[in-house]
Amino acid sequence: MSNRVRNRFIALVCLLAFVAGGFLFYVNWVVQKPFAIILFLTDNLSTSALTAARIYEGGSDNRLHLEKFPHLGLLTTQANDFAVSDTAASVTAIATGRKVNNRSVGVDSSGKPLVNLIDLARSQSRAVGLVSNASISDTTPGVFYAKTGDPHDSLSIAAQLADTSNLDVILGGGEADFLPEHKDGRRKDGRDLMLEMRGKGYDIARNKSELVNTPSWRAPKLLGIFSAGNLAFVDQIESAGSQPSLAEMVQQAIQLLQFNRKGYLLIVDAGLVGKAATQNEGERMLRELLALDNAVAAATAFAGENALILVAGKQSIGGLKLNGYPFRNDRGVAVVGINSQGIPSLTWSTGPGSRKDSGPASDSPVSAPPNEPSAFPTPAAVGIAEDGIIVGSGPGSEFLEGFKDNTDVFRVVSEKL
Repeated sequence: MSNRVRNRFIALVCLLAFVAGGFLFYVNWVVQKPFAIILFLTDNLSTSALTAARIYEGGSDNRLHLEKFPHLGLLTTQANDFAVSDTAASVTAIATGRKVNNRSVGVDSSGKPLVNLIDLARSQSRAVGLVSNASISDTTPGVFYAKTGDPHDSLSIAAQLADTSNLDVILGGGEADFLPEHKDGRRKDGRDLMLEMRGKGYDIARNKSELVNTPSWRAPKLLGIFSAGNLAFVDQIESAGSQPSLAEMVQQAIQLLQFNRKGYLLIVDAGLVGKAATQNEGERMLRELLALDNAVAAATAFAGENALILVAGKQSIGGLKLNGYPFRNDRGVAVVGINSQGIPSLTWSTGPGSRKDSGPASDSPVSAPPNEPSAFPTPAAVGIAEDGIIVGSGPGSEFLEGFKDNTDVFRVVSEKL
């Protein structure tokens, strides 16, 4: 090799090394990925429900915290096989970026397991957390750790959580799915999943005090389960006693996860919004949307300005509408019940409709409020064709402006992991 060729080769190697070094510098120092990524999911984050919640809380001039986010878009939510998706299909699309058939939890239409956001976060050495005010073995949380074609098999979903144990912080309800029958649980296989997870190094918290006192001086490994089933609705919180609110769980999860130097991903399911909507409990549903808003405010305060925070509507249930012409400053009880025009202020398209006495809620110590009338009575409200709202702040959220598909949420979050 002549000196001229050798010198050119050395120059080329130096140039490539310089370009590679510049690229690494750009990726790691100029375009740094957000330390905190928080994704909120809820049913009925639609224009109708959001407007009703805003008015219910403080009148027409009121603004919710999530309405102050700088970026806003609409999400199409159809499943692979149906124009209206169920919870399993809609959340799987968000979690994996793939359209799947209804009833598919973390699997594609042929039943093949899909890689989800938590899997990707783990591969990037991020800490991961999962929070829900419904059962932690419910469909929405289950999509992020379980693989099944039966979204209602909460016992199997809970077992997969214990078997995988790939989450650092897990907070919610659903204790009965983790305990055998002889310990007042629902499991017929005799497994005590909480005991198994304790054996894998998890701290166990069963009330607000134990949650707050979780050791924070070491890498978090926490299972907090605060109710046999769903957590209490916000209007039942006094009767629930020691249960933490959604905002309190989000705050504690952030404080535990933030000690990981590689950052964290936190998934938050405001599951009680959908539980109230399914039973046509409109006022209760509005209160749960406000509880979600409080949790979003807590995330903003504790995660920092540079966090990527997204709040996405996964599907719509029941078709709630606020009717008539309430005065501009009407709020609270003034916008529920029969309005000044003599018609119900809140109505639904489907669901069980009005009843004078709803009786005790399934896993709460007080009676549920009476629900509002539905145009077409059904045992439980069903899904409706409606785009979901997504709002966001932080790096990457600007890409979700305008009309998007729910699979785009996966693409934005995965690029920032």
